[in-house]
Order: sequence, then structure tokens, then C-alpha cells
Amino acid sequence: MRSEREYVAGLYTRLDAERARVKGEFQAALGGTGGTAMERDVEVRALARESRRLDVVDNGLCFGRLDSLAEETSYIGRIGLFDEENDYEPVLLDWRAPAARPFYTATAATPEKMRRRRQFHTHGRELLGFTDEVFGRPGGDAEGDAALLAAVNAPRGEGMRDIVATIQSEQDEIIRHEHPGVLVIEGGPGTGKTVVALHRVAYLLYTQRERMERHGVLVVGPNPAFLHHIGRVLPSLGETDVVFMTTGDFVPGKHVTAEDGPEATRLKGSLKMLDVLKAAVADRQRLPEEPVLIDLADVTVRIDAETAEWARDEARKSGLPHNEARGTFIDVVTYVLTERAIARIGRGWLSRDDRDEWERLRKDLLKELAESETFTTALGELWPILTPESLLGSLLSSSERLRAAGADQALLRADGDAWTVSDMPLLDELVDLLGRDKAADEAAEKALAREKKAEAEYAEGVLDTMKLDREEMDEDVMLSAENLLFADELADRFVEHDTRSLVERASADRDWTYRHVVVDEAQELSEMDWRVLMRRCPNRSFTVVGDLAQRRSEAGARSWDAMLKPYVPGRWIYRSLTVNYRTPAEIMAVAASVLAEFAPDVRAPESVRSNGVRPWARQVDADALAGAIEEFVKDEAGREGTSVVIGPPGVPGTVPASETKGLEFDAVLVVDPERILADGPRGAAELYVALTRATQRLGVLHEGPLPEALKDAFPA
Repeated sequence: MRSEREYVAGLYTRLDAERARVKGEFQAALGGTGGTAMERDVEVRALARESRRLDVVDNGLCFGRLDSLAEETSYIGRIGLFDEENDYEPVLLDWRAPAARPFYTATAATPEKMRRRRQFHTHGRELLGFTDEVFGRPGGDAEGDAALLAAVNAPRGEGMRDIVATIQSEQDEIIRHEHPGVLVIEGGPGTGKTVVALHRVAYLLYTQRERMERHGVLVVGPNPAFLHHIGRVLPSLGETDVVFMTTGDFVPGKHVTAEDGPEATRLKGSLKMLDVLKAAVADRQRLPEEPVLIDLADVTVRIDAETAEWARDEARKSGLPHNEARGTFIDVVTYVLTERAIARIGRGWLSRDDRDEWERLRKDLLKELAESETFTTALGELWPILTPESLLGSLLSSSERLRAAGADQALLRADGDAWTVSDMPLLDELVDLLGRDKAADEAAEKALAREKKAEAEYAEGVLDTMKLDREEMDEDVMLSAENLLFADELADRFVEHDTRSLVERASADRDWTYRHVVVDEAQELSEMDWRVLMRRCPNRSFTVVGDLAQRRSEAGARSWDAMLKPYVPGRWIYRSLTVNYRTPAEIMAVAASVLAEFAPDVRAPESVRSNGVRPWARQVDADALAGAIEEFVKDEAGREGTSVVIGPPGVPGTVPASETKGLEFDAVLVVDPERILADGPRGAAELYVALTRATQRLGVLHEGPLPEALKDAFPA
């Protein structure tokens, strides 16, 4: 024990020295002047990233040791550390390194040339003890299981913990899988599919660092509570360039949590909405019911239906998005109006052969049209500049517009209603259908050019003041500022460069593309959600995590093949996890009875442990319900660990099951399961989720009789 403690202490000494070195280089880079601004930014960001990586690995830096039959010893940890004075020999192997893999995969049956696996038990920087698993010795596997059971039986804290010290063989195979396309991981509650996916991200960032760190990784989860729950895992593994969001965050600047009802959710999630959105855009490209008369100085012109239709056809044939095609529409309309006006003004004295006079008149007419309020208003009505928000908001709040777009009237809602999660992929789709406002973009570019010109002029003045009287200078000191810099170069040095982290830049940029995307609770995503994600990851590299039996959304996946085939035909593979590490067998038996009712073909995962604590159920009167909930909360407050009360909407002191997806608690109280089940198949999935959140203790309170699915689980 003493020698191991000394070795671990030495690793922390190296870690501290490495931290000091990186922080020193970071401070020097911040004040540096060498190289270009871009080169300095790259260096600063790289050092900041390395500093963050070193700062988060303190707890459990080294968690194990491998001894081979060849008498070679390797220590395994969260990151790799090396001995610079001994040809950079590894003193701590990163858990993701190929040489560390036997730590997770070696067994008594297949020891992989290993003699012993030692698992350390630490608290902070202190080594408390260790457990040895000697391969080939009777009972060796049981010693390895002891470390796993100690981990799964430990009280839960505020967030998900990494499993880097106790990764199991079936999990390790998925984590290190080299498939470049879409990997689907399916598993029931408690099988560790989420944490496996996160460790897979850490592994990919380790093995493909150069390719992945430029674009980062996106992790999509079901709700903000879930993202908070898993948010510590990757930083604890030394990885911070990861963006977390829900489907309600798909549109930068919007953080939406409100949900539609089942029918509206189903309709909005269908790919049929593509035709609806296209029709809604086309409906705003109008023809005038009556000719629009525009009075100019010498002539009155008009925009009639025939002119507008020709312009509309040409704009649509351009293939450009709506806002960008507006320029074509305006060009055709102005061409027709100016041609007609010139013909009338020049009748009897002007021919087309006189091109100079013809073009002079056209120039004057174009100026008049640009200044005509009637003309500007007409263009705004016939081909308006649209934003995704204005188009979708007006569509969903108008029965007439829904009808014109061929949409179901079930989508109708009150004008001004809050955005819902199901609206986000529609808004994202409209960004591409509408395109950018070219005029606004050009105005912004001109403003930026004016600003840069002003900065260059200011810099020129600075250089002028720095010039010395050459006649008073010795030739040896004739080198001055103007010899070293041009004005625009000096101006660039004072431009405020983008110093945001990758996470900040990616989160704010709708057009950002990621190198890899993890989708958790993927069974809930709609077809329209998947279109958003495919745009965000053009190389189609995904880790998809879910459980079809837990699907609650009417727009969600009913089969992985149906959902993925349109995007990655033949490029996705499937892996399943079958062992439940979270839920004791006693609790899983209760949940399995519900699963058998609504998904009889799905096999419940097998629990790895039994804790001897039987779940309980108690019937209470409506008047006593609040007191029973309070009693549970008080009782659990005196215990170590976490707890939650889950119930149907409207029950004070409870949270809906949908908000606990992916979470886990030491103790769970489920209130009024009959009302949860009343929501049909969606309700059955909700109850299944609620029952499988507990890691130690489960209780059920019910006012009426227990649902049929639970009567056998709680015999009277």
C-alpha cells in the first residue's frame, strides 16, 4: 500500500508541474506579440483547452493498475502522463489508449496475457485502498464484480458520474467501436447507454483529436435537467469542447421547453410538413387582385397580374430561397415597368436605336421607382421579405393560411402563443427555404467596410505621428514604425478578434457543422428533428442512444430503420445493452410487469444486483395524499442520496415522468399510477420510466385501486 500511495502522489506532483507549465505558457501567449493575430488566437485557445483538461482530472487521476505475464506494470488513469527525462515513457496510461484496453476486457477465461488487475479506491488525492483481481485464480471474477457492485450501490449525487474505472466488456466494445457512420445503442433503463455514449465521445476525441476538435461534438438530450445531470461526465474525462442542447435549443437564441399536444406534435414532426412549409412560402408570393397604379413624374405605370406572374415564375425558376429570389422578382417587374414607361414617354420621337437616351430614361425611372412609396409597398405585398418566425407564426395562427398550405386545422393556435419544441425544426427548415435578406446583408457589409476604413485612416494618423525627422537621425537608427507596418496592418492589430470558445461559437451559429453528434433518448425525435441534425453533421457521424419501449412522443421513432434509412441507408449499425446496472431486481420486477402490458415483445434488461429492499404500495384518500408525500420527502431527507416524487400533471409536489427521463435517484415515490396510465400508450411509457428511476427504494401511492399491470407486483 505504501509504495502505491507514493506512486500516486508522484503522479499528482507531475500533474501539478504540467498545470504550472501550461498556465505559464498561456499567460505568456496572452501578452505575446509574435506571429499573426490568427496564430496567436490559435495558440491561446489550444493552451486554454489544455489548461481546462488538466484542471478537471484531479479526482481519481489514477484508478487502476495492470500487471502482465511478462512482468510489465501499467498504471491506468483519466489522462496520460509521461516522464520527459526517460524518453517520454508513460507513467500513467490514458484509459483510451490501446494498451489500456485489457484493463476493461481481460477476464479469467480470456486474460489477454495479463496476470492481475488492481482497482484503486481513492478520495480526492488520497489512495484509500485497492482490490486485486488475479486472473486464473478461483474466485477472481468475484473480486472484479465487487468493484462494480460497490460503484452501482453507492448513493447518487447531484449528477451522473463517469464509469471510467468500472467499464464492462460489452460497454468497452461499444465505446471503442470504429464504425464511421451511425451507431445505434439500444438498451432498457439502467443499462448505462447514456454514459457509454459519453465515454465513446471521449474516446473519439482522443483517437481523432485533430479532425474532431475543429468542429467539436454536439450532444442532444431530452430536457435541460437531463443535460445538467450528464454535464459533468465529459469534463471529468478531460473533454470540454462539447456542445449540449435539447431539441428546444435548435434555433440559436431560443430555449424552448413548452410542448404541443399529441396530435399537433405528430403533425409537426412529420416530413409532410416540408410540403406545408413550401406551400406556405409560395402562398406569400402573391399576384395583385387589381392592377397597382404607380404615378411617376411623366407617366403612370401599373403592376398587373400578368407582369407579377411572369416575375414570380422567373424568381421561382432561379432556384434561390424566397428572400434571395426577391431580387429576381424585382428585376423583372422593374424591367417591365421601365420598358413600358419609356415606350410611352418616347412615343413618336425615341427609338430603340437611340440606346444612350433609352438608358438615360431608364436610369431616371429606376430612381423614381426606388423613391415611390406605392412601388415599395406593392413589392412588400407581392413578394415580402420574410423571417422564419413571421412566416410560421402567421401560418399557425390563421385558419385560412393553413388551408392554403394544405395543412391540418389541428395545427391552429392563438396568435402570439409561445413557441413549442415541435416548432424549432420548422423554424430551422424555414431558414433554408427563406434564405437571407440580401439587402440587409449588403448594408451590414458596407457598414463593416466603413468601420475598417475609418480604423485604417486612424492608424495612418498614428504612423504619421511616429515618424521622426530623418535629417536629425543617424542612418543606423533610421528604422521606424512606418518601415515595419502598413496602416491596414496596424488597424488589424486593434480589431477585436473572436476569442470565444468553440462551445460558445458553435452554440450561437446555426450554420455550424459538427464532426460527431450524440443523440440521447433518440426514440423521441421526430422526422423533422432528424433533418436538423443531419444538416448539423454532413459527414453523418452519430452515436444514437435510445429505447423504443420508452417512446412517449407521437412523432417519435417506431423503428430505427424507418427513421435512419432516408439519411444513412446501409451506413448504420446496431448494438444493444442488456444488463441493468441501476435498478435492483426487486424494483425491475415491478417495472417489467408494466412493460409486459404495453410492449409484450420487449424483454426487460436483467438487473446485475439485488438489494433486498422490497418496493411498497399504499392506498390513501385524496385528503391524505399531500401528507403522505410530505412524509416520504421528510423521511428521505434524513437519508444519504437523492429522491424524487413523480406524478401526473396537477398533483402538488410532484414532477412529471417526462422530466426525469435519463435521470436516476436513490429513492422514488410514484403517485397515482392509474392517472399516469390514462394517457394511453404514452402514459404506459411514462409509468415505465417513472418506476425505473430508482436505484435503491421505490414506493407507490394510489387513491383508487392499483392498475391491473401492478396488482401482481404488489400483492394485497
